[in-house]
Amino acid sequence: MTGFAYRISDGHAEPVEVGEALGCGAPFVWVHLSTTTEHAQTWLRERARLEPFTVDALTANETRPRCEKMGDSAFLNLRGRTDEELDSSDMLASIRIWAAKGRVVSVTRKKLVALGAVIEEVKTGAIRDPGDLLTAFATEITEDLDPVVADLGDWLDDCEQKLDVKQIFALRRGVTRVRSEAINYRRFLNPQRIALERLATLPGDWLGDDDRAHLSAAADRAARMAEEVEAIRERASVVHESLTDLRAEQLDSRSLVIAIAAMVFLPLTFITGLYGMNVDGLWFAHEPWAFDAIVGLCVVIAVGTTLFFVRHRWIGRGTGAE
Repeated sequence: MTGFAYRISDGHAEPVEVGEALGCGAPFVWVHLSTTTEHAQTWLRERARLEPFTVDALTANETRPRCEKMGDSAFLNLRGRTDEELDSSDMLASIRIWAAKGRVVSVTRKKLVALGAVIEEVKTGAIRDPGDLLTAFATEITEDLDPVVADLGDWLDDCEQKLDVKQIFALRRGVTRVRSEAINYRRFLNPQRIALERLATLPGDWLGDDDRAHLSAAADRAARMAEEVEAIRERASVVHESLTDLRAEQLDSRSLVIAIAAMVFLPLTFITGLYGMNVDGLWFAHEPWAFDAIVGLCVVIAVGTTLFFVRHRWIGRGTGAE
């Protein structure tokens, strides 16, 4: 079983073995497990003596951000970024936290980016109790997600300024990616906001007023990011429709060119086909000047048809006839 533990007393953090952490007698102990295997479940039941439903919540395979009061303790599930590979439909890794006065047990399957920052705060003495630790996780996770969401909006801004027929396919792929990521982030940011707001209002003397204020601030930031990804999703849909319209206009323009070319050559094809028949009775078929006359007639028809389209602005200036 992989993980680590810290015993914390008056702001001084000391690493201890996971198996010895709960019996070390420190005012505050944090145990973090990096697995949800059966070994971890056994440790949570037998060594940590947690209730079965708490163990199930800490080791569940499918999780969504939520907060539950469990007697004098609380269960919190948050989602944050990870550097490890995840499924494209689930872009955020989860951290499950059980907290009570003097004890915190956290469990992850993938290492969160924010976990390193929280450990540094523990080592520097910034975290003294469970409330500080929960606040640190909520703050670091939301601060880590904020620039990622902002980058999605910035990319979409650039895309809106670069709408060009020549870049339709590249832009459509990018817009589809941004819209997919916005939808994935939105799935978790709204429940995460609700979870943090609920945690900030839970009764318990192990959560101080400053902790509740910081949790409310993190919830507000999560709410703002949820609104931003919703706006990004809607804007991406509008940009995608604009690109589709540009593509349709491009196809219409190309179809118009083909149609004009066909209309120019249609009478020429008729004349050349008519005089290409190997039968008697064709007008001027035996005259020596007949070939030159037919060529000249074809040139006149081609020029006349082309001038007609130019005059009516089918060529060069647009697609609408006056």
